[in-house]
Amino acid sequence: MSLPFYQKLHQHYDSSYRDKDLRTTMSHYQQEKKSSAIYTHGSTAYSSRSSAAHRRESEAFSQASAASYQQQASRATASTHASAASRKTASAYDYGYSHGLTDSSLMLEDYSSKLSPQPKRAKKSLLSGEEKENLPSDYMVPIFSGRQVHVSGITDTEEERIKEAAAYIAQRNLLASEEGITTSKQSTASRQSTASKQSAVSKQSAVSKHSTASKESAVSKHSAVSKRSTASQESTSSLHQEEAFEKKSRKVAIREKAERLSLTKTLEETEAFHRKLNEDHLLHAPEFVIKPRSHTVWEKENVKLHCSVSGWPEPRVTWYKNQVPINVHANPGKYIIESRYGMHTLEINACNFEDTAQYRASAMNVKGELSAYASVVVKRYKGEFDETRFHAGVSTLPLSFAVTPYGYASKFEIHFDDKFDVSFGREGETMSLGCRVVITPEIKHFQPEIQWYRNGAPVSPSKWVQTHWSGDRATLTFSHLNKEDEGLYTIRVRMGEYYEQYSAYVFVRDADAEIEGAPAAPLDVMCLDANKDYIIISWKQPAVDGGSPILGYFIDKCEVGTDSWSQCNDTPVKFARFPVTGLIEGRSYIFRVRAVNKTGIGLPSRVSEPVAALDPAEKARLKSRPSAPWTGQIIVTEEEPSEGIVPGPPTDLSVTEATRSYVVLSWKPPGQRGHEGILYFVEKCDAETENWQRVNTELPVKSPRFALFDLAEGKSYRFRVRCSNSAGVGEPSEATEVTVVGDKLDIPKAPGKIIPSRNTDTSVVVSWEESKDAKELVGYYIESSVVGSGKWEPCNNNPVKGPRFTCHGLATGQSYIFRVRAVNAAGLSEYSQDSEAIEVKAAIAAPSPPYDITCLESCRDSMVLGWKQPDKSGGAEITGYYVNYREVIDGVPGRWREANIKAVSDEAYKISDLKENMVYQFQVAAMNIAGLGVPSAVSACFKCEEWTIAVPGPPHSVKCSEVRKTSLVLQWRPPIHSGRTPVTGYFVDLKEASAKDDQWRGLNEAAIKNTYLRVQGLKEGASYVFRVRAINQAGVGKPSDLAGPVVAETRPGTKEVVVNVDDDGVISLNFECDQMTPNSQFNWSKDYVSTEGSPRLDVESKGNKTKMTFKDLGTEDIGIYSCDVTDTDGIASSYLIDEDELKRLLALSQEHKFPIVPVKSELAVEILEKGQVRFWMQAEKLSANTKVTYIFNDKEIFEGPKYKMHVDRNTGIIEMFMEKLQDEDEGTYTFQLQDGKAVGHSTLVLIGDVYKKLQKEAEFQRQEWIRKQGPHFAEYLSWEVTGECNVLLKCKVANIKKETHIVWYKDEREISVDEKHDFKDGICTLLITEFSKKDAGIYEVILKDDRGKDKSRLKLVDEAFKELMTEVCKTIALSATDLKIQSTAEGIRLYSFVTYYLDDLKVNWSHNGTAIKYTDRVKSGVTGEQIWLQINEPTPNDKGKYVMELFDGKTGHQKTVDLSGQAYDEAFAEFQRLKQAAIAEKNRARVLGGLPDVVTIQEGKALNLTCIVWGDPTPEVSWLKNEKPLVTDDHCSVKFEAGKTAYFTISGVSTADSGKYGLVVKNKYGSEISNFTISVFIPEEEARKATEQPQKGNKKSK
Repeated sequence: MSLPFYQKLHQHYDSSYRDKDLRTTMSHYQQEKKSSAIYTHGSTAYSSRSSAAHRRESEAFSQASAASYQQQASRATASTHASAASRKTASAYDYGYSHGLTDSSLMLEDYSSKLSPQPKRAKKSLLSGEEKENLPSDYMVPIFSGRQVHVSGITDTEEERIKEAAAYIAQRNLLASEEGITTSKQSTASRQSTASKQSAVSKQSAVSKHSTASKESAVSKHSAVSKRSTASQESTSSLHQEEAFEKKSRKVAIREKAERLSLTKTLEETEAFHRKLNEDHLLHAPEFVIKPRSHTVWEKENVKLHCSVSGWPEPRVTWYKNQVPINVHANPGKYIIESRYGMHTLEINACNFEDTAQYRASAMNVKGELSAYASVVVKRYKGEFDETRFHAGVSTLPLSFAVTPYGYASKFEIHFDDKFDVSFGREGETMSLGCRVVITPEIKHFQPEIQWYRNGAPVSPSKWVQTHWSGDRATLTFSHLNKEDEGLYTIRVRMGEYYEQYSAYVFVRDADAEIEGAPAAPLDVMCLDANKDYIIISWKQPAVDGGSPILGYFIDKCEVGTDSWSQCNDTPVKFARFPVTGLIEGRSYIFRVRAVNKTGIGLPSRVSEPVAALDPAEKARLKSRPSAPWTGQIIVTEEEPSEGIVPGPPTDLSVTEATRSYVVLSWKPPGQRGHEGILYFVEKCDAETENWQRVNTELPVKSPRFALFDLAEGKSYRFRVRCSNSAGVGEPSEATEVTVVGDKLDIPKAPGKIIPSRNTDTSVVVSWEESKDAKELVGYYIESSVVGSGKWEPCNNNPVKGPRFTCHGLATGQSYIFRVRAVNAAGLSEYSQDSEAIEVKAAIAAPSPPYDITCLESCRDSMVLGWKQPDKSGGAEITGYYVNYREVIDGVPGRWREANIKAVSDEAYKISDLKENMVYQFQVAAMNIAGLGVPSAVSACFKCEEWTIAVPGPPHSVKCSEVRKTSLVLQWRPPIHSGRTPVTGYFVDLKEASAKDDQWRGLNEAAIKNTYLRVQGLKEGASYVFRVRAINQAGVGKPSDLAGPVVAETRPGTKEVVVNVDDDGVISLNFECDQMTPNSQFNWSKDYVSTEGSPRLDVESKGNKTKMTFKDLGTEDIGIYSCDVTDTDGIASSYLIDEDELKRLLALSQEHKFPIVPVKSELAVEILEKGQVRFWMQAEKLSANTKVTYIFNDKEIFEGPKYKMHVDRNTGIIEMFMEKLQDEDEGTYTFQLQDGKAVGHSTLVLIGDVYKKLQKEAEFQRQEWIRKQGPHFAEYLSWEVTGECNVLLKCKVANIKKETHIVWYKDEREISVDEKHDFKDGICTLLITEFSKKDAGIYEVILKDDRGKDKSRLKLVDEAFKELMTEVCKTIALSATDLKIQSTAEGIRLYSFVTYYLDDLKVNWSHNGTAIKYTDRVKSGVTGEQIWLQINEPTPNDKGKYVMELFDGKTGHQKTVDLSGQAYDEAFAEFQRLKQAAIAEKNRARVLGGLPDVVTIQEGKALNLTCIVWGDPTPEVSWLKNEKPLVTDDHCSVKFEAGKTAYFTISGVSTADSGKYGLVVKNKYGSEISNFTISVFIPEEEARKATEQPQKGNKKSK
């Protein structure tokens, strides 16, 4: 691939800036070549022709272009050829513009047309001063300036190079008329003159071309063909002229080489800049480079609207007609929409009058939307309207004309139906606002202009919000709500000169936090200042902090095109602005902010708009350049970097922002800096020194701004800046003023005077005084709380400006309080004071109709009407009434007429100018500030005739109030007709509602002068009606209309007027009503006459409470004070202030004016654990301003080593502590209190024995504390009697460890304990069973370990022992069982068991209430645990009730048994049986003894046995051998002597005598057998057995 001659043999000095843009350029160029399209700046020309025609035109144009370029290359030799070439090239371009080229593409580059050799020294640049200021400072000159730059394509053939050169010349001439061509030269004056001429020629050529192009749109094709032929001839001529200068001199060759070097350097610098800019990653919102222009055309002509749009990604363009998108498919052939290479075209074919409209081109990409407007006016040849075509609904004139079928500027009526109301959403949700627009008269295709506003600013469609117009309904849709979307939304519909608008508020609540208690997301994240070194981010603090203060904010950044977020700050920042550093120059970023508190980090905010890290000058150039492909302007200078020019000092250095986290400096570049880029070094020093330190040594600053971090908070600094370039570092700028590091912006003060007022039944208007001296105020946050709940909710999540806000979404009928705080970048202010509570209800409404219209007086031509006031006043005072009347003739009513033009204030009115004897009907309507209410029902018919009566007319407006279960108050107004003499009084009658008319009874015997009466003595639950009659000298008049029926009852929730005397002695009457309607009001009266305007009273009403305050209560204020609540069912209450009550209130007021601090507990003293002394007293309450003075012996004492003071204002306790009491502390102690104007004191006297006792107690407590440092007794030794009647000695120990031992002693002798104590429960015990006198003594227990020992003694002697024995006996007595009856052989026994018996327990028996005298027959005793009474040989006299009394020494305990009746009979029978059994047992035959169990005797011996027997009568005796009767003989003999002794003898026993023998005795009471065994042995056999036995044992062992 070959290069153009001006790029050959040339390389830039920096090899890193190469190749990329050249390759991209070539690729784009080849694509353009293949597409065979032509792009021009400002218009588009494209046609399809045959290949041959295109080739011929391309060849002609290429030759012209080559000649023109060669002429420019050799203009040093023949400058005149340049002008000719320019003129011919312009013609050639006109030719190509009109017909289009297919084999080549006109890539139009806008750069300098003449190059010169490099000079040895700098020449003066032709650039303006402002343009120099905007040049990039970080690149070496030669420099370039202008809009978007794209390098010309690299071609392979000489023919294509010639074509490219011609295209360049053509584009330069084309743009010269709009943009101008800036040329920098560094040649001689003649060269400048030549260039000036050429520039003039170029401009003429451009003008000629523009003129030619304009004419082409209105002439025929024949003229265009002629022009193309002329352009071809001029191009051929130019080629031949340039060939004559092909031979070049050495000077020309050197110049061309210099030009190649300069151009190549410029191209590569451009490539490097755009590679560094990395445009593919820089998003740009759409911008119109060329906007569509308006056209006025004739009917049936075609019209084209052109526009060119820049932006990245490439914007999508949509065309609208009168705000309605154009649909090319709906009208085929009518519209042609094309978009080619950034040029967008709307062509309207065969225009007619209906095409007169406003057209809009809307460009949109991800960065936003931008619109451009143009109007098309279609004219008719006759200049008048076609009535057949222009009819209602067809006109589509632009809105500014306001043309209607009825002529110009006819009025449109715009109405909104189905309107959106106040809306509530949550972050992340979708929402749609919309309403139907009705426009009359309706004109088809004449569409209104719809515009949406938020807080007065237009809402533009974006990715967050979209607008839609369907032809009759306008919609605003939020795809993803954010708190930034909160505000007052207004839709404005404009039709010509007329418009209507409607507004409603949109509230956006915070999304649910991911971490409970975390703060809400910040909002309105914006980039305030951006350059290539840093970007300052600002935001607004959220309204919700999650329940704990926000500690700061984290800022996150994300490079556009990626999804990777990174945190910019390590520690949270509190200030709502922060400079983000560490950005890559040329990259675009988006940012977000997160709040953090002690709970965690909240959700992130909505991301900011993308911003590029670029120098502001570069941004300005990028915004001003055209972004259409392959167009632009390159300005090339021949200058090289200045040699030896050191930049001067910067100017206007200042600190633009200073916080505790950073300081931002700003300055202007120096005037003297040469032509190369400069860098900046920032220096700082302490304010008191001149020791300057460079801050950015390693990283020079490229922009005239810089943010300094890591400065010591509170320290003072000065700053200065130096400039540097390749020539060196310049002088420093002037130092800044001393800057103290810290927040310069103070947190605003809290707003004041929060005043809520009613609005609707769900909203309240809150107003406040704005924060004073607040700087950079962002707005206010308002919070609300239901009274008594303690929970605060935000009313707005986007700060509002101004001192007023309407809080919506409140609960109807609920009472709320409000508070406000201000916010700026430094933070949120303190909360304002809470507002007064206000009930949410509608402000006011029109009153309800009056009722009960009556005729109070009638004359010949006038009548006086009366009526009752409406039940509901509408929430405002009724200001008057309007009366209408009509005639009734033969029962047919006429038309209504107005009786009064001006409202009447009373419930009565005199209607004049009536017809005598005419019948009339009336109706009345009430009015308040809200308007006129509904008229009353039509009255009865009244005849207008003269009343001749002398007595008064009826009183009117009779009503009942203050209804209670036994009383009520009746009120009325005097009669209108007083009769012939004045009214002197009134009589009041009542009856039960169901009673007959003859049962009326009067309540007052004498006439009363007041127009009110308290009726007493009513029956609860009964229903009554009342009437009133007036009296004068002529007599008693007619009764009034009935008042009632009224039920005598006290309704639930009824409250009374309460008198109150506040802390300042102000006396007030207070009333509260819980049954108020939204329109209810309080009306105070004295003696039932309104107190409004009274100079002695002040009335204040808030919510459902009202207060009437006496300014100076005196005797003239004695009376009945009542409060009525309007718009309720007669709710009222009153309070009587008589002379006694007046005296009481005045005394109480005096007491409150000069108050004392009430004391709950007087000054007292107590000893604490360590022996410390505590003086204390307690007041009823203490405020934060309470001051306490401590006095000892008339001298004030203060806190120090000896005295420690403490005041607890929550509990009202005042304390003073002393470590110990010494002799000099004896005296008088006084605590003096002062709380505002209230005072109080309390005194304690510690003198003499009182002080000594206290001092001794303190010393004891101190010793006790020392004792308790080791093992000790928490409870000393004591005794307890258990349920088993045992005595348990116990004590409670504390501060025990494993090595602690316990030892028990009695009378100083150690007691051995079986079990070892483990101290688990801290209780040590010693159990003494069956306690008795032997256990009396002194018991002692000792605790000891290495920390010390403690002992406890218990004396159980004398009285203490008696007391214990009494308790033991009592327990034994209580353990006694019930008395039981037992029969014995001797008689009957009564007995009871106890746990165990002591001699100290006295036992007494009684029979039938008489103590028993003990005899041989009746005995008492104790056997073991049995206590008994023995009755021997009982007789009937022993029957009765027996009582056993156990006396423990103090109290007797009785047990009772009844020994009579069946119990006695059974016991006696059992006794008889046992007695007989005892006798039988006593006299029964028995063997008393003498016989052995076994008798062993040797054979041959004699055996003699003797035994004693007994029985009465004498028993019979017999013997048995082996259970058979024994046969006696001489060998064996028996005998029985004296009835007592039995003998048994065997002489010479033998083995045959061995056996079992028995002696049997028997008499009438029984028998008994005594057995014995006789064993006879032979000595020889015994010896033999004895010898055999060992032998058997030996055998077994073997």
